[in-house]
Formats: sequence, structure tokens, C-alpha cells
Amino acid sequence: MKSISLATLLLLSPALALAQQEVDRAQTTTPGTQNQLDRVEVRRTQTDTDLRRREPVAKQLYGRDELDKYGDTQLSDVLKRLPGINVSGGQLRMRGLGGAYTQILVNGEPAPPGFSLDNLNPAQVERLEVTKAPTADQSAQAIAGTLNIILKDAPRVVQKDARIGFAYAAEKPVLNAGFTYGDRAIGGLGFVLPVSFYQWHFANDSESERLGRDRFGQPQHLSSSSQDKAFGRGINFSPRLTWKLGDDESLSLQGFAVQNRFRNEGESVTQVLLGSAPPSVLDTTRNRGTFSATRLNLQYNNRFDEDKRIELRAGVGSGGADFNFSLAGRDATGKPTVDRVTSGDNKNRQASLAGKYSQYAGEAHTVTTGAEVERRTRNEQRRTVENGVDLLPGLEGQPFDARITRSAAYAQDEWEISPQWSAYAGVRHEQIKTISTGVGSDFSSTSKVTTPLLHVNFKPNPKGRDLVRASLTRSYKAPDVQQLIARPTINTNYPTTGPNTETAPDRTGNPNLNPELATGLDVAWEKYLPGGGMLSVGVFHRRINGLIRNSLALETVSWASGQRWVAKPINLDRATTEGLEVEVKGRAAELFPSVFEPTTALSLRASLNVYKSKVGGVPGPDNRLEGQQPWQFNFGADYRMKSLPVSMGFSAQIAPKFSVQQTALQRQENLPNRSMDAFVMAQLSPKDGVRVAVNGLLASKQGSMTSFPTGEFNWNRRVPPTWWSVNWEHKF
Repeated sequence: MKSISLATLLLLSPALALAQQEVDRAQTTTPGTQNQLDRVEVRRTQTDTDLRRREPVAKQLYGRDELDKYGDTQLSDVLKRLPGINVSGGQLRMRGLGGAYTQILVNGEPAPPGFSLDNLNPAQVERLEVTKAPTADQSAQAIAGTLNIILKDAPRVVQKDARIGFAYAAEKPVLNAGFTYGDRAIGGLGFVLPVSFYQWHFANDSESERLGRDRFGQPQHLSSSSQDKAFGRGINFSPRLTWKLGDDESLSLQGFAVQNRFRNEGESVTQVLLGSAPPSVLDTTRNRGTFSATRLNLQYNNRFDEDKRIELRAGVGSGGADFNFSLAGRDATGKPTVDRVTSGDNKNRQASLAGKYSQYAGEAHTVTTGAEVERRTRNEQRRTVENGVDLLPGLEGQPFDARITRSAAYAQDEWEISPQWSAYAGVRHEQIKTISTGVGSDFSSTSKVTTPLLHVNFKPNPKGRDLVRASLTRSYKAPDVQQLIARPTINTNYPTTGPNTETAPDRTGNPNLNPELATGLDVAWEKYLPGGGMLSVGVFHRRINGLIRNSLALETVSWASGQRWVAKPINLDRATTEGLEVEVKGRAAELFPSVFEPTTALSLRASLNVYKSKVGGVPGPDNRLEGQQPWQFNFGADYRMKSLPVSMGFSAQIAPKFSVQQTALQRQENLPNRSMDAFVMAQLSPKDGVRVAVNGLLASKQGSMTSFPTGEFNWNRRVPPTWWSVNWEHKF
């Protein structure tokens, strides 16, 4: 215990002034009479830490306690508090790397196209699994790691609970509600029916400044301020039916559906500090749209022999989205100058089949083989009309289709070498074929990747709980369809009748992109404390070949009469990233026995993540991977009052200011990031509880500045809203 006191003190000292509770679920019994003995049932509940220690590979697990703690209505709010994770615009980032480097699964299946973490209510989730290194039975498109969202399964006993709450961030409160009903019926049939409804209403104030050149090539310095309002509502439903056919045989049907409608409104005012005025200085924007996704998965499990198991899965899904964005611009006198409407829609369909067979081989080996095939189709179209004329005649409104076929085969062996050593070895071969058709978007692309994997666990003491984990793996990131399609997106501030500037390039895809391939090494020491706490210290290294990065160049293009500045993705030579990850959590009395009494109902947690990266082909300094901050520090505490059934807690995240050299001509500086969430919960009765929470407290301004060697720059920043909520929970 003394051996870790100094390390835990360094990490957790900022949190000691605040408190958080990890509520003990203690059971009370009613005393019996003198002649009657009560029946006492002793059941040990495995904690997330216990489950984490038993995993054959390094994996972080977060169950209902973590999901319920702050009464969140969006899964992204839960994830941003977890070690080594941050969420920006509904996109998950692990190890400081962008969303495309992180794989998101729902019940082990790739999340549907267009899926956002904001679409899912935590009340429908059973647990979260975070894996930093890939495994053979899941896709290796996980250079940064994998998040597997496990939806609720049918309960062992009747479950009926309801939640209703109000939240406020701007102008008026919004409603969120959820209901879950689960039971085990006759004949081994069980079901769970979770449904939730949610609303949002945000207001963002932002400001921007740009020093560049106008459409005639003359210096121009502009300053803008704007306010954007976002409204919306959504519903999601994830029913599950489980049929236990026998002691070792089961059939389950998992549904998942989400639908939301959104509406955004914005106004901006532009001031001219130098040079000519743009076509409009007073802009009003409107954006309306919908998003929906449905999925149905059937799974059959059978242990047809003492040492043989089979798992079969089949799934179908569909979804789509549409939007209509309009901009009305006026000059300084109020005269209309720009009327631009961009509209579009897409439809997605998906079908998949998978099978897995496992067998014990002797007393030490468990061998597993499997195969998967998935087919996705996407039909999309969009159109931009400015002042009644198509922005790009011949392209606007023309549909384009994409067909993606993914197939994979894998084999793995879990080997119990000795009481001290165990290993997990595997290999996976995966192929992705993409075919796109349409005006300006015809191409065919095929990527094949073989990924060997090795995970090793070592117990310094065969009878102890501590572990040393090491992984040597290969992973990859395939380019998505939008990166491959060479259909241009025009910067509307500069008409195609003339040139544009570095600060306002057009954008297009690149059908010649290849997958990024990464070789990774992970080593971690995990110390599990007797009272349920833990300390983990790990390091990682990734060498990435064929890194995809946006280039910026002056090109002769087909959509304009003269040369235009164009940003498009290309494969660079090589990049490396490495880091240190430290995590501590546990009861305060166990972490600091000389400071806290054993009965103190205070739990502490903290994590420190330090990152370093270097991109070949881009001059330094600061030629780091896109968006990867140098470090991130999370800390928090939970506390339960002794005199009242009240618990409270907080969680804070801090990341510093940093710069990224994106290309030889383009550099980006990012503002520091800090935020705090807090909650107070009162248990009014055994069935009723009220929770008050705040997200984004003390948040700093967010934004970035892009600069060029010419002295031109473009920066923007905004003040994120603070989200207050009150939730009532009732268990029937």
C-alpha cells in the first residue's frame, strides 16, 4: 500500500478538496422472531475492476454505475469522462487521435453509417468496453482503439423503471424521458424493451477573424461574430428477445432504432477591418433535417459438446438522412445579395453474416476460427443553388451510389501457458471493396490487410492479482467513401469565375487513397488493490505507414477556368505516435490510509495521458498527428453523506494549448480545453431518486487558428454552453 501512495498522491491531489461517492449497494434484512430464522442469500457482485482483471486482453469496462452516475441523456457525455477519451462534435477520440482512428461497435457490429454518440441514451446501454489494441474476432480498423457498446440484455428478474427529466442550456428547458421493461417469461423466454425520448436546445456564441485576399487578389481583413441556435428531438428503441433453448443453447433477437429531427438557426455580422467588403456582411442561416437508422440482428449460440461452441449471427439494417441548408446574405444597406440553398439526402442499407467456432485443444488451449461478410449500399445526392443558378452545372443534384463489401476470416488461440503466463495469438485477413458510380464519382477501390496479433499476460505472483500485459499488433484505417469520391465542394466565398486563396480552398476526394497500416506495441502494469481500487501504468507506440493527411496545393481544375487552391487527402510516407497512460481509482481510505478513515465514503479517480507524434513528409516543429494534444488530465471524486441519503460527485478534464503543422504551407493552433461535470443525487425512497447535474461547468473557449507563411490567417472560437439537468428516476 505504501509503495503506491506517492504515485496516487501526485495524481489525485487536485481532487482531494472535492468529493464523489461510489454508492454502496448494501442490503438490509428484517429481523426474524425468536423461533424463526430468516433466509439469507449471499451473492458476490463482480465489479468492473474484477471483470477487467479477468479479460484475456487489456480492456477497460464500465457498467451501470458509471453510466447512471450523472444522469446523462447522451452517451457522449459519459465517454468524455473516461480515461484517455475525449469527444468533439459527437465524434470519439482515443489517445488524442481523430474519430476515424477509433472503431465504434454496437454489440460487436460496426455502428450504422451516420451514427453519432449523441443518438444513444445511456439508459439503453448495459456496459462499455474500451480496447486499446485490436483482437482477431473484431475488425482491426482500430489504430487508436475500439469502443464496443453493449446494449441491455434480458434481465434475470423483472425490471421496470422510468426516468423523466428537464434540462436547460438556452432560452427554455427541454424534456427527456425513458422507460425500460424487462422480464423472464415461461419457457426460457426473456425480453427487455428500453425506449427513450430526448430533446436538445443549445445556443453558441462564436467569433472569427480572417486576414487574406478578396476575389480580386487585394488584402482583406474581416471580423465576424455570430450566434447559432440548435433545436431537435429524437427517440431510440433497442428491444431484445432471448430464448433459452437448453442449458447451453440460446437464440436472441436484438433490435436497434433511432430517429431524430434537427433545426439550426444562425445569424452573423461581418465587419471590414481592411480592404473591400464581401458580397454579404449580414447572414442568416437555416438548416433542417432528419436522421434515422434501424438494425435487426439474430444470434444463435450453442455449446454442443463439453469443449465445443458455435456462434452464428445475421443482421440487416437501413437508414438515411436529409437536410436543407439555406443562407440569405445582405450588404451593409440591408439589400439582399446572396440566396443560397444546399439540400441533400442519403439512404443506406446493410446486411451481414458471421460465424465463430471455438474448441478446447487439450487443457491449455482454446482455439477459435471465424468468418464475416458484410454488404453496404449508399445512395446519395446533394445540390447547391445560388441566386437561382446551380453552383456547379452538370454536377449539382446528380446522384451517386456506393457499394461496400467487407469480408474477413480469422483464427486465434488463447493459451494458458502456466499459472504465471498466458497468451492470445491470432491472425485476421480483411478485405474491403468499394465501387462508386455517378457523375464525377466513378471509381473502384479494393484494400486487403492481414493483421497478426499477439497479447501476453504475466503475473509476477502466481497467486496474486497484479498483471503485466503486453501486445504486439497490426491495425489499419481504410479511407471512407467521402475521402475517395473526387466530386468537388466549392468554397462559396470565391466564385469559380475567378481564383480563391489558401485560406479558402475548394475540397475534393482522392480515389487513389490506400489504407493506413499501423504496427503497435502496448505494455501496461496493472495493480489491483484488495479493496477494489487499481493502479495502471502503460506505454504504447504506433508506427503508421501511408498516413492520410489533407494536402493544400494550387491546381488546374475542371470546375473553374483558372487555377484554384484545393485541399484533398493524400497518403504520406510514415508517422509515429507514442505515449504514457496512467490511471488510478479506488476508495480514498485505501489510496491514502494515513489521511482518511476506513469508513469514509469517498472514492477518487484520476488519469494522466501524455502523447507524442511525428509525421514524416511534413516539416517540423509540431508536425504531430492531426488534433493530438500533448497531454490530457482527468480527475474526479464521489462522496456519499452519512447522515442523509445524498451522494455527490464531480469530474474534470484538462488539455493544454497546442499547435499542429498540417502541411508545409498550413499551421493550426488549438486553444486549451477544460471542463467540469458535477452531480448531486438524493434517494427519496427505495424506489425514487432525484438527480441534479451540470455538464460543461467552467468550460474554456474552444477554437483554433490556421495560419500561412504569407501572414494570412483564419481563426475562430466559441463559448460552449453549460447544460443543467434535473432527473427523476422511479423503479416499479
